[in-house]
Amino acid sequence: MPLSEHEQRMLEQMERALYAEDPKFATALEGSGLRTYTRRRVYQAVAGFLVGIALLMAGMVAKQVWLSVVGFLVMLGCAVLAVTGWRKAPKPGEQPAAGAAPQARRQGRPKRSMMDRIEERWQRRRDEQGGH
Repeated sequence: MPLSEHEQRMLEQMERALYAEDPKFATALEGSGLRTYTRRRVYQAVAGFLVGIALLMAGMVAKQVWLSVVGFLVMLGCAVLAVTGWRKAPKPGEQPAAGAAPQARRQGRPKRSMMDRIEERWQRRRDEQGGH
């Protein structure tokens, strides 16, 4: 169900008010969500890796092979998560890459407002649902 014109105007007014009141916060909301998520994921993976080391060492000390194997598997899984999370994390000031084609398409266009992007996604979703 698409937004009515009145609802669209209200959302646009809210967006403008947010930018006017706190532009730094509004810009932070736009692009840092993915970066914060991936950074948190990497930190969690590093913590898990350390837990895996502890399990591996505890298994060796207690002469419990299964505990050492579990520790190794935890270390391996967390290392994979950390590396993939680190590679996917956009650099500060860099736009998150959603693929080469969409990024190349956007370079020629001026920056769209948040409402334009939301409306475009909504329209795409409606079109996909109507086609199925």
